[in-house]
Amino acid sequence: MSDAVAEAPEAPVKSKKLPLILGLVLAIAGAGGGFYASSSGLLFSHGESTAVDAHGDPEAQIEPMPDIAFVEIEPITISLTGNKYVRHLRFRSQLEVNGTHQDDVELILPRIVDVLNSYLRALDVTEFEEPQALSKLRGQMLRRVQVVAGQGRVRDLLVMEFVLN
Repeated sequence: MSDAVAEAPEAPVKSKKLPLILGLVLAIAGAGGGFYASSSGLLFSHGESTAVDAHGDPEAQIEPMPDIAFVEIEPITISLTGNKYVRHLRFRSQLEVNGTHQDDVELILPRIVDVLNSYLRALDVTEFEEPQALSKLRGQMLRRVQVVAGQGRVRDLLVMEFVLN
């Protein structure tokens, strides 16, 4: 009996590396094909084309930047009282102005800071808890700044920092 067990032919050992290597090669080929298709615009192009003008210059279609400048407003820190505790608001912003009116806006910057400071101090703490509070406050402050600066001088108010703690 022991001789019969010893003489039994052993089952051939199959290579388990072949499917792994084949899968790896196919994955690399698929990744390369996907990269080429997306970078060349075959995928996700939405009908857009990278048209070039008659002279072959792609830079000719880029519109020039508008004449704008940014005027930084010094940071404002305000104490807000309400609901048994005191909270502080730190606000920092910049004004987007037409380039030709930059000097005019810088000249009246103390007035602009005064208007923003007065408006922010008049707010209640509960007004900051609304989901759209920042966009609503930004619109109100922009309108006040435009009234102080004069029509057409200030294009936008950019909020750089708005921290309530």
